[in-house]
Amino acid sequence: MFTARNAGATQVQPTTPVPAHAIRFTTPVMPTPAVFLLIRWVYRLVRLVVLAPLRFPVGVSTLLGSVVTLHYLGWVGLALGGVLAVSGLGLWAWRWPRVFHCLVVLRVLATWRWVWVYRRHWQPVLVIAGLAESYQERHHLPRIRAVTCTDWADRVRVRLVAGTAPADLEHRVSELAHGFGAPSCRVRVRGPRDVVLEFPRRDLLAHPVGALPVPDHPQDVDLAALPVGRCEDGQEWRLRLHGTHVLTVGVTGSGKGSVLWSAIRAMTPAIAHGTVRVWAIDPKRMELSYGRALFARYADSAETAVALLEAAVGEMRQRASRYAGHQRVHTPTTDDPFIVVVLDEVAFLSAYHPDRDIRRRAENAIATLTSQGRSVGVCVLAALQDPRKEVMNLRNLFPDKIALRLDEASQVDMVLGEDARDRGANAHLIDPEVPGVGFVRLEGSPAPVRVRSAYVTDDDIATMVDGYGRSPSSPEEGG
Repeated sequence: MFTARNAGATQVQPTTPVPAHAIRFTTPVMPTPAVFLLIRWVYRLVRLVVLAPLRFPVGVSTLLGSVVTLHYLGWVGLALGGVLAVSGLGLWAWRWPRVFHCLVVLRVLATWRWVWVYRRHWQPVLVIAGLAESYQERHHLPRIRAVTCTDWADRVRVRLVAGTAPADLEHRVSELAHGFGAPSCRVRVRGPRDVVLEFPRRDLLAHPVGALPVPDHPQDVDLAALPVGRCEDGQEWRLRLHGTHVLTVGVTGSGKGSVLWSAIRAMTPAIAHGTVRVWAIDPKRMELSYGRALFARYADSAETAVALLEAAVGEMRQRASRYAGHQRVHTPTTDDPFIVVVLDEVAFLSAYHPDRDIRRRAENAIATLTSQGRSVGVCVLAALQDPRKEVMNLRNLFPDKIALRLDEASQVDMVLGEDARDRGANAHLIDPEVPGVGFVRLEGSPAPVRVRSAYVTDDDIATMVDGYGRSPSSPEEGG
């Protein structure tokens, strides 16, 4: 209860009890004494002067050399020294361009980017992104320790504030990328409170990636790291098949066929040698039928597809019986080849087919293969358009998933995990004009990586069939 005076009268008004959790205690803000501000600015000035030769060795050396030359030789000597220095740099750039580029151009670029881009906008970007409280508390900001440049990206080394974690930055990669004008951002952890933010300066995935070279020999085929495209840092994107299952999700025209064919192309020498066998299911009869001669088994109707899946289950169980008590790891041989079941548009069998018995048998077979086939050398490489549970309730049985262009933001987390979109995997924002671009979580990294699969043309498939396909007289298994 409290009283309020109104026109000389006393009026009693009821009050609403305040919940305990709503009570906040605030500390009064006291102004910082001027002497402490002066000491802090003097410290920063001394620190800048002392560390300048280490941070900006080229600039400091040039400045000191110019001052000494001007003092002893005058303006004429300074001009002559400048001409000789420029001539020497030109000769260096012409004779050893790569060394000059790394030691001079990239260092100058790093200094410029540090001063003009990152240090200048560091605090506003962090505050707006929700990584800092206010513009006044500079000492509570993560500190930039160094900036280095490569041919394609900037790497900003940051020391975190005590009490924060790299995940705080990983959940704000989209805000950081937009804040510093980069197409994306990646967070790499170096140690406790020591992380590196990687900002690409240009998009290396903007142009199509041509079909990658076929390995020369079957021994060159690494089933745990098949080259299928390019990562956003320009390195090869390598896909693991042996010992896992892979689900590729994307709308029509997003490039699912490029992922499937790039994986098949990387295995073609082993397919011809017999250590790898591909069992293909192509309900649309358009994507995989062109390379039918490369497959040990092929199915393009619901009945034959289910029969192929159940045959794969039978092979898997037969191997498990032979391996029991003798071996735990599968090694591909001609007697026990690595079997890859390539399933294009898996939802046709699991959700869309009108026959309930076909759907039930297909779902049971896929569930059995994905839950028990890895240790005996059976892999399922599937493609899907709609990742919703009512369409494909087995997606969690695929350890590795690739998210190409998707229709909705919520589908990103369905494919890559609950926090994938917070970590920058904006697959729903991929431009339709760049098919094959998507996001994948590489082994050992929780942050999604932007990739682009190589585009295997019809001519490339025809060349693969001519060089590695079965002859017409070769017997064909099943389907």
